Amino acid sequence: MHILVDGHNLIGQIPHLSLDMPDDEMQLVMLLRRYATRKRGRRVVVVFDGGGYGHTGTMNGYGVECHFARKPDDADKELIRRIRAIKRPGAWQVVSSDRAVVGEARARKIAVVSSAEFGRRLLTSNESSQDAPAAKDRGKEKDREKHKDRTLTPREIEEWLRLFGAEDELDDT
Repeated sequence: MHILVDGHNLIGQIPHLSLDMPDDEMQLVMLLRRYATRKRGRRVVVVFDGGGYGHTGTMNGYGVECHFARKPDDADKELIRRIRAIKRPGAWQVVSSDRAVVGEARARKIAVVSSAEFGRRLLTSNESSQDAPAAKDRGKEKDREKHKDRTLTPREIEEWLRLFGAEDELDDT
């Protein structure tokens, strides 16, 4: 299922995010990226109020596509335009608590999740993925242990110095 997100509406529902933060959009996008990559095949389209502050290109990726409305208060109009353009309503859900956006989505038979509910899901899924390392992560930890730095023997040091031509420099000092 693909998700269309009312970005600033959702930011207001994430406890550690605030619309006053200079990087609030990017922090939300990072949460959405983690969510999208765990839910393979999910496409998340997030629409923010106008601005973009020049970093929209760097915000796209990992299953997340970001858009900034042209004017500061046009995100709702952009969301409604996108809702009306959806060809397969059953393949999408809309995340918003804005009445006009929710009303348009429901009128088109698109599933709606409130920003508060989706925010809880987002945080819960991110916490569970961070608290319990997956089996592959445990394997990586074992590999790291195996390849930990060790002290080189004097013979190994001499060999490295010879290989890289540093022994001549040491003799000159």
